Amino acid sequence: MNLHALGWTSDLADGFAEWSQTRCVPARICREDRGAYTILTEQGRVQAEVSGKFRHRSANRTDYPSVGDWVAAEAAGMPSPAIIHAVLPRRSAFIRRMPGGKSQGQIVAANADTAFLVSGLDRDFNLRRIERYLTLAYDSGANPVILLNKADLHGNPESARLQVENVAQHVPVLVMSSVTGAGLSELRDLLVPGRTGVLLGSSGVGKSSIINALIGLDARKTNAVREADGRGRHTTTHRQLMILPGGAILIDTPGLREIQLLADEQALDVSFEDIAELAAACRFRDCSHAGVPGCAVQQALSEGLLDMERYESWLRQCKEIRFHQREQDVLLRIQEKKRWKSIQKTVRDIYRFKGKW
Repeated sequence: MNLHALGWTSDLADGFAEWSQTRCVPARICREDRGAYTILTEQGRVQAEVSGKFRHRSANRTDYPSVGDWVAAEAAGMPSPAIIHAVLPRRSAFIRRMPGGKSQGQIVAANADTAFLVSGLDRDFNLRRIERYLTLAYDSGANPVILLNKADLHGNPESARLQVENVAQHVPVLVMSSVTGAGLSELRDLLVPGRTGVLLGSSGVGKSSIINALIGLDARKTNAVREADGRGRHTTTHRQLMILPGGAILIDTPGLREIQLLADEQALDVSFEDIAELAAACRFRDCSHAGVPGCAVQQALSEGLLDMERYESWLRQCKEIRFHQREQDVLLRIQEKKRWKSIQKTVRDIYRFKGKW
């Protein structure tokens, strides 16, 4: 299997240099299932797991490999499982806060060039959710593209596209239907050989149907769609990387039920560029944008130049990101305290051991 067909680049080669004189080979994670991995190498597909040393030095979940990652794996003679010793530096990473209110991050997909944000033009259609996806996409380092699927279920899909373009600003928006084939040609034009895209969206938005249309009707099994509301039953239960006809690489992901932010404020400023520009014109640099004199954001609201729902969406994301940043500061202090306690214990043990001689 040609590594360049899997997305191998000169930057990745530089990242692998320290492992080039070992028994390790470069490999890409194509599937992850509860700590068990499937990797792709020049010799083919093989099962893999991380080494004990890797587990020991990994502080949190984001240190572990995820689908799309490139790794240094010991696969000489193709043993099963291969042993993963390191994750190569990531070009991008789509990270969300773990479900259930946990403070740790979860990598949904790594090293994607394009994040295809899928929304159904049925009951799933929600501008505020699209705004959240955009913030996460900008934070990931991938280029976002919005796919409005199930156009056949919407009375006026063009009006929906205009609504989305209004909040997405410079992001491409495609109106699609895997039933009629609308938008598929435009999507194929965005899928470049050797480049990686990731499909992201809620359960039932039609991600599996889009893949069906791209690689063949029966290539992936899609569960039946309920006639009452047009929603597909959730079928993708694990993240998986695949190579499409034509050579483009696509990562399919399960439906995201929660979209809790782990982004930074810089990504928020890109996602809400219109509000960021207004905020820069406020009289006070530390303006809270809530009743402060000289606030350009509040002035735009009062003059009808800024939509109230968009402002409230931006404000919620601001609060969520700042809360997470404070939470991370506390966690870092706790981890640092534990580290120094461990060092002090080791020093005491050394002196105690020396005292016996």
